[in-house]
Amino acid sequence: MSAASPQSRRPRSGNRRDEAARLAVLHAADDLLVEHGFGALTVEAIARRAGVAKQTIYRWWPSKVEILLDTLIEDSAKRLPVPALEPTAETVRGYLRDFARFLTDDPAGKVLLALVAQAQHDPGTADRLQERYLRPRRDQERDMLTRASAAGEITPALDPDTTLDAVVGPLVYRALTGSDVPPDLVDALAGNLLGPRRG
Repeated sequence: MSAASPQSRRPRSGNRRDEAARLAVLHAADDLLVEHGFGALTVEAIARRAGVAKQTIYRWWPSKVEILLDTLIEDSAKRLPVPALEPTAETVRGYLRDFARFLTDDPAGKVLLALVAQAQHDPGTADRLQERYLRPRRDQERDMLTRASAAGEITPALDPDTTLDAVVGPLVYRALTGSDVPPDLVDALAGNLLGPRRG
């Protein structure tokens, strides 16, 4: 599945943010989600952990979902960038291995899984997750596969979106159900679905 483009970011309102307070809120939300889960995560708890007023949080974010999305977008950009420039078969496979580790080992991966789970019964969360994170990241991933295919690095039998769904889907499912995501599963999916390098 790099971060959402500036155009997809939620418009900001209210007073200019204090960067230290903003980061404290994002880190607090991330930590509390991992510790207690989405259902127990409240703006009040985030405010207490971050050491800011609840009113300050509501001036900057309308909901805990938007806080988590900001956390996810920023952390993904740093720790799970989509390969740019001219991707090779190995960089594509490396990205998929990194994605599997992100889902199982990174606190931001837990944020992604929590939002995916919440999106199943909350249309508002589903819309915001698609708009702010999944769709911009999918655009970058699709471009990665398209460029790698055009360069002869991979020869997928399916179109880029279907290929991504077929590779990423099992990884997300295993992570959502609490199973590990072994590297050999990632390699098998990539080998079967991306195809061999031409030439």
